Amino acid sequence: MSKNKQALFPIATALIKHCKGYNLSTFKKDFLSAFVVSLVALPLSMALSIAVGLPPQHGLYTAIVAGVIVPLLGGSAFQVSGPTAAFVVILAPIVTQFGIRGIVWSSIMAGILLIAFGVSRLGRLINFIPYPVTTGFTAGIAVVLGTLSLNDFMGLNIAKLDGEFIDKLEKIFHHIPSFSPAELATGVVTLALLFYSGKITRYIPSAIIAIGAGSLIGLLFASSGYDISTIGSRFSYIDLSGNKISGIPPYPPMFHLPHFSGNDVFTIPNFEEFKILLMPAITIAILAALESLLSATVADSMAGTNHEPNSELVGIGIGNIASALALGIPATGAIARTSVNINNGGKTPLAASMHAIMIMVYMLLLAPVIKYVPMTCLSALLIHTAYRMSHYRQFIKIIKIAPKSDSFVLISCFLMTVFVDMVAGVSVGMIFAGLLLIRRISELTDFELQSHKNGKIPHKDLPEGTMIYKINGPLFFNTIEKAFDRSSYIQDFVNNFIVDISSVPFIDMSGLVALESMLSSIASEERNVRIISSNQAVIKRIKKNISSHALSKYVSFHDDIKSAISMSA
Repeated sequence: MSKNKQALFPIATALIKHCKGYNLSTFKKDFLSAFVVSLVALPLSMALSIAVGLPPQHGLYTAIVAGVIVPLLGGSAFQVSGPTAAFVVILAPIVTQFGIRGIVWSSIMAGILLIAFGVSRLGRLINFIPYPVTTGFTAGIAVVLGTLSLNDFMGLNIAKLDGEFIDKLEKIFHHIPSFSPAELATGVVTLALLFYSGKITRYIPSAIIAIGAGSLIGLLFASSGYDISTIGSRFSYIDLSGNKISGIPPYPPMFHLPHFSGNDVFTIPNFEEFKILLMPAITIAILAALESLLSATVADSMAGTNHEPNSELVGIGIGNIASALALGIPATGAIARTSVNINNGGKTPLAASMHAIMIMVYMLLLAPVIKYVPMTCLSALLIHTAYRMSHYRQFIKIIKIAPKSDSFVLISCFLMTVFVDMVAGVSVGMIFAGLLLIRRISELTDFELQSHKNGKIPHKDLPEGTMIYKINGPLFFNTIEKAFDRSSYIQDFVNNFIVDISSVPFIDMSGLVALESMLSSIASEERNVRIISSNQAVIKRIKKNISSHALSKYVSFHDDIKSAISMSA
């Protein structure tokens, strides 16, 4: 099977690989791991959906559909996929402007792009994202997510927390005097349990302990006459009989087919709508690819495995399309849930898929109970998530020990993510990182001279009237001025000129033009030029560039200094 077919259809290979020899013992381990992961994913999926401005069931649909599909189609044995906090700052503006229709079609377009990334074998490009950039934009997303969560955490009752980041801060500070003591107290207890309940017991996920305890405290406050906002008081659905019911629907996700007629969520957008949604779709696709591959890399380091990045991109692409057709939000690999899966003994991709099936069971059976969960508890969960994804220790470490240029990239990416958006943060970070890389590479390039009248002590066999002009380092647009010093190589006493580029690893078009100019200056006075290099790729490009030039008759090519000197004698 070819590599491209493996990327397109990894499910057959995955099922054969992981289900061969599958037994009751393996199933028990997968089942127990799936159970723990499902308890972590259940409240978080609802909280993330609410954070982007949608009812909680849309996050559950994502966890169910993408959670089943991606592990079977992807390239990582332990990856758990679903909604993640990184998407909140991207999806919230889409919901505000286009509603659920915008999310659905952005996700479908992003899924198609992800499949194209995988088929084009772009999975390894994750290695080209500098660490300060990933740390900077994830820290920025964490700050924005934590800030957005303060509204429900403190019971501020801000109807619409929109605008730029500064505008959001102003609204929050303006409403602080009207905070709800009962909701804030409930949220604080929930947050404290999220941080510290793991030290009490390792057998029950801290999210379940915290949300359960917070819900009980919220019920006590509500029974004492305090106004506690809950999932049931905030959201509702229409049941099969047409009645409006509070809470989340106790129904499994239903798939819908796109169509051309009508004007509903699944009506195929016209060309103008596609143009508007294209940039959000590209952003979703890039972030989904980045986070999925980072999560898969973390899983490899924990479990000692090797993921197939292109299969992972195809899997997450198909998962996003399927999730959108079930009214879900975008999905990607979730580092925290993947870690829980590995730490609790998951053995095959079926563990990740089973966790999604368990979430569906909870949704069908526990919907009447879930509606009593206070909104402040879910906000506490988001604040805890923001804290964990901030990687503040790594952030501080980079500033303390990394070169100033890396710190500059980190802070620039962080600030642009917070005050503009994630696309701007990553773009600016990558541009600065690229420019700094170019500068660092250019510092490696220099030249040195060898002759009997100037420069370094000449080679022992170097004849009079011959100069060796040695260039060290790459020749490209940013190094040509440094590498070619006309005052150094235009000398009256030189009859034979040896250009030693054996230490030049590559040369771009700017370097070729600069080298041609140098050769023309020397050959214009009918002086011979010997070029030394064993790099056939470099020599081939130079020969091709001067093949039709008059100076070609003055230029010869040699593999070593000895051969060039013998021709100059």
